[in-house]
Amino acid sequence: MPIAEDKIREALKQVIDPELFVNIVDLGLIYEIKVDENEEGTSDVQVQMTMTSPACPAGPQLLGQSKEFVSRMEGVGEVDVRLVMDPPWTPDRMTEDAKDNLGIF
Repeated sequence: MPIAEDKIREALKQVIDPELFVNIVDLGLIYEIKVDENEEGTSDVQVQMTMTSPACPAGPQLLGQSKEFVSRMEGVGEVDVRLVMDPPWTPDRMTEDAKDNLGIF
C-alpha cells in the first residue's frame, strides 16, 4: 500500500526555511506530491516544490533536506524532488499559521 500524502507532508514539515524560520509546507512551497508503489513493495515519491523567489540562496539546501527527510521514511523507495517556478510562489499560498508567525495579516 502506498504511503499517504499527508505523512509525506508531515515529513516535509521538518524542512525549515533558514531565512524565514517557517517550514516549507506551511510556506506553501510544496506544489505536488505523487506516490507510486514500485515492484519492491515500497513507495516511490515525486515532489514538486518551488522557492519564495527564483534567486533564493537556500534553494539547494531546501531541495536536499526535502529529499533527505522523505527518503528516511519507512517504506519509501526512490525520491525525486523537483524545483518548479510555474506558477510563481506568492504569500497567498502560506497557511494562516505561517502568516501569523511572519506577522502578515
